[in-house]
Amino acid sequence: MASSSGNSSGSPPVQNSGSDEDLLNLRKRKRMQSNRESARRSRQRKQKQMDDLTVQVAQLKKDNGQISSGIDMTTQQYVSVEADNSVLRAQMMELTQRLDSLNEILSYINSGGRGGSTTATATGGCVFEAEDFQGFGDEIFNSNNNNLWNSVGFNHLQPIMASSEMYDCY
Repeated sequence: MASSSGNSSGSPPVQNSGSDEDLLNLRKRKRMQSNRESARRSRQRKQKQMDDLTVQVAQLKKDNGQISSGIDMTTQQYVSVEADNSVLRAQMMELTQRLDSLNEILSYINSGGRGGSTTATATGGCVFEAEDFQGFGDEIFNSNNNNLWNSVGFNHLQPIMASSEMYDCY
């Protein structure tokens, strides 16, 4: 006594009513609506994240430009200071040579250079004859003038001019 519907109780098979289908369709529509809302929120989050990153990129580019400008300005100042230092070193070398020459002349005069050797060679390579200094030491040491440069006769010297082009500095 088996039924053809496969129901062993012998009761007629239960058919899905229209309300069950409506309930399934309603759940399906709610799930689809929920998925749409979730996807919309996800797109909004991604868009906000993209906007934030765009603002951050713009700020970083601005900061990078300011830092680059600062580096360029500092590099220019460094090059300028290096050029000035080269000029000052050249002037120092020239003044050192002049001082050595003058010290040698004074040493020659103080050692009584009128006797013995009749020539003196300064560090700069200048050769002085003894007669060039006749009475020269007396004038320097007996003078009441404390300005050695004027009493020696070097008040006509021009300032040393040097430039960075004289040296290859990097």
